[in-house]
Amino acid sequence: MKLGYRAIFLDRDGVINEERKDYVKDLSEFILIKDSLQAIKLLKEKKYLVVIITNQSAINRGLLTIEKLNEIHELLKIKLNKLNTSIDGIYFCPHRPEENCLCRKPKPELILKAAREHNIDLENSWMIGDSQKDILAAKKAGCNSILLKKNQKLIDIVREFVS
Repeated sequence: MKLGYRAIFLDRDGVINEERKDYVKDLSEFILIKDSLQAIKLLKEKKYLVVIITNQSAINRGLLTIEKLNEIHELLKIKLNKLNTSIDGIYFCPHRPEENCLCRKPKPELILKAAREHNIDLENSWMIGDSQKDILAAKKAGCNSILLKKNQKLIDIVREFVS
């Protein structure tokens, strides 16, 4: 039986772009963290699938539309394309914590869905996030995890990871 692909799951806010207490609601608030796109390019060069797994409760809070979220993600894809790289998927949960959905991290459903849709071998894959929610979701999904420390950048982890 053929094993699936190795993947790196990335949280978005605080890992790829700067996190905001009042949520990223439009393109002007989507500020990339230095070298985060370069980190994604390095992962792709090492033949990892790269999938974003992100909680976006601003949608169900009425602060962000799915159309705006798609614009933000389209901008991200365009910027990656300019570096001759890409991501393999973006999975988001629009729910507020109190809605108790199945897709909001720390629940693993978005990781499991991505794994099914992209034939990902979870045992040989990693979740990189800046919150315990990311780490718990990875653990529940059966994949490895790395918690970004305060002031640590994705590029630092990735350079160590791929060397």
